Amino acid sequence: MGPAACRVRAGARRSTALTLFSGLSAFPLTPATACGEVMTAALQTQVERLADAGVDSIGLLGSTGIYPYLAPGQRRAAIEMAVLAAGGVPIMAGVGALRTDEACAHAEVAAAAGASGLLLAPISYMPLTDDEVFDHYAAVAATTPLPICVYDNPSTTGFSFSRELILRLMDLPTVKAFKLPLPKAGDFAEELGALRTKRSVSVGYSGDWGCAEALFRGADAWYSVAGGIFPSLASALARAARAGNRLETDRLQQLFEPLWALFRRHGSLRVIYAVACIRGYFYAHPPLPIQPLKREHWSELREAIAPLS
Repeated sequence: MGPAACRVRAGARRSTALTLFSGLSAFPLTPATACGEVMTAALQTQVERLADAGVDSIGLLGSTGIYPYLAPGQRRAAIEMAVLAAGGVPIMAGVGALRTDEACAHAEVAAAAGASGLLLAPISYMPLTDDEVFDHYAAVAATTPLPICVYDNPSTTGFSFSRELILRLMDLPTVKAFKLPLPKAGDFAEELGALRTKRSVSVGYSGDWGCAEALFRGADAWYSVAGGIFPSLASALARAARAGNRLETDRLQQLFEPLWALFRRHGSLRVIYAVACIRGYFYAHPPLPIQPLKREHWSELREAIAPLS
């Protein structure tokens, strides 16, 4: 086991309460074979890199972590390895599933494996109503006392959280955070103000290209794909934005922009897999039927990530 785990044995465990839903939450890929077998050694190396870079938390088995494509045992293997490798950096584990009983079972496994919190998206085939989604979250919340981050990701789940549903979910005592898409109008102040009227919760965003501005405007957390592969620079960007340092925020934002342009064009999952291959972290493709980034775009990608090295 690497240096991150040694820090746990030395007693240098950081405060989960302070970091789980604040600052930079880095979302690593889950290296896996074509049949979903987790490449645990590659995952260990990734998680140790994130811990050593000083990220505030690690978002394991999010969309970047291909959770919908992994069987229960494969998810368990990923969580157990990540918790061991994280050196006390809190792990937020994705537990989304089509059926409520499966989501509850994933939550129990995550808790038993040592996760500090849960990330839950409402996956569905049939369109869901607000009542159905609320009951889904209530069932998972009753399964374990671990804090829950509500994951609003309509581009993958097909479900958009209404403002009314978000406020209603705050009635569940273990719902502590919301991971939201960037507001269409870019009005962070209005959204943050509205969601902090009922009780104190963490409000964070995904969509890397807009998250520094979200932190600058008072958001609590940045849930980052880029942070899972460039943790040091992403941490620096998050710190600058939270400190209100506009000059440094804009400078670092410009370094990332060519990469984020490729995210927007090709999808962050395809791009970040290619980055992992280019940098030699591991060699794997996204789970089929997702196709990897075409080789014709790799030279542009190499140019985009050169300033990030």
